[in-house]
Amino acid sequence: MVERTPWLDALSHAILILGVLVVAFPLYLTLVASTHTSSDIVHPPMSLWPGSHLIDNYRAAWNGTGGGNGSKAPVGQMMMVSLISALVIAVGKITISLLSAFAIVYFRFPGRMFFFWAIFITLMLPVEVRIGPTYQVVADLGLLNSYAGLTVPLIASATATFLFRQFFLTVPEELLEAARMDGAGPMRFFRDVLVPLSRTSIAALFVIQFIYGWNQYLWPLLVTTNENMYPVVIGIKRMISGGDAQTEWSVVMATAVLAMLPPALVVMLMQKWFVKGLVDTEK
Repeated sequence: MVERTPWLDALSHAILILGVLVVAFPLYLTLVASTHTSSDIVHPPMSLWPGSHLIDNYRAAWNGTGGGNGSKAPVGQMMMVSLISALVIAVGKITISLLSAFAIVYFRFPGRMFFFWAIFITLMLPVEVRIGPTYQVVADLGLLNSYAGLTVPLIASATATFLFRQFFLTVPEELLEAARMDGAGPMRFFRDVLVPLSRTSIAALFVIQFIYGWNQYLWPLLVTTNENMYPVVIGIKRMISGGDAQTEWSVVMATAVLAMLPPALVVMLMQKWFVKGLVDTEK
């Protein structure tokens, strides 16, 4: 056991405070910039105190009425696209992974382990590696500029399948035998036993996958050309039109602040379940 001393406590607190400042300062700078005019931002030094244009900048961002030459898609619309995409990706990944892990662990069929390892090997093939053929398939199916095109190629998850498989392997066989004695079929056992036992893992994965879906950049950049289908991350990129004089940086910063709110809210609301899902097993 490490002995606690005043100087070690002071050093650890200093390191923690320094780490918080390093992480928080860019966020604070973004928030402050969203309250100034664009001319105040591009002509240094910019004041580090909040300005008087907060309401104007956020209204312009939300309604898409910024005066720059970049995209003017309303942030409200872009955030709705991001929200729907992130929810579909998170729920889709969890649902498919639960069913895949259930089949691999509790059903005996030829090639069972082959299919598991085939799924696991896809971890070595991220979207960036297979993006060309995937884009071709999506384009041929006419799914560009659609929610299906944004989400379907991303809803399979080898990582989640592996995690649920490892968890199901730790579920006592007595529960399965008791369910059989009660006359429960496979799907009832899955619904009434395995899913409730997995709720903390599901919550933890939901947080991770929601943030993953919300922050997608490369794939939406390829499959969306219509402003009405821009996720908010792509919207921020499209709003930056070129030189400083042509970009409404105050509106861009306001959009960036708004884009951070939903994932931060999800993490805060589900923090207890998220931590519990990572460190606990309920059996």
